[in-house]
Amino acid sequence: MQNKSFPRWMTAVLRLAAIYNILWGAWVTLFPFHFFDLTGLERPNYAAIWQAVGMVVGCYGIAYWIASYNPYKHWGIVLVGFIGKVAGPIGFVQHVYLGSLPLIFGLHNITNDVIWWIPFGIILLKAYQYYKQDSLKKEVIA
Repeated sequence: MQNKSFPRWMTAVLRLAAIYNILWGAWVTLFPFHFFDLTGLERPNYAAIWQAVGMVVGCYGIAYWIASYNPYKHWGIVLVGFIGKVAGPIGFVQHVYLGSLPLIFGLHNITNDVIWWIPFGIILLKAYQYYKQDSLKKEVIA
């Protein structure tokens, strides 16, 4: 597979996602109460849980950077990220409905998740089309 067969914007998007996730993860890990203080929410009793979320998000950032070198080859990383970025807001909406989270808590869902849906979705679609086209070529040759 050629490394330069994908559009350049994919590299830019994945690197932006990587930088954002690493910075957000570091922020939440190093300053676990800052988001709560900014939004006027009550500080959690167990900061370590929120810090663990930050560490996981930071690890996603490293994975996105790796995927940026060849989004088609590393489509699985993009898929796992996409699933997380869809599941997070679903869980948030569920907890708002149950009354266990206030709406303001969802502010981070906009920048952590929602803004990445379309570019990640397009990357996955293009990767699928790339591999489908490649497999059709192999069938014709065989």
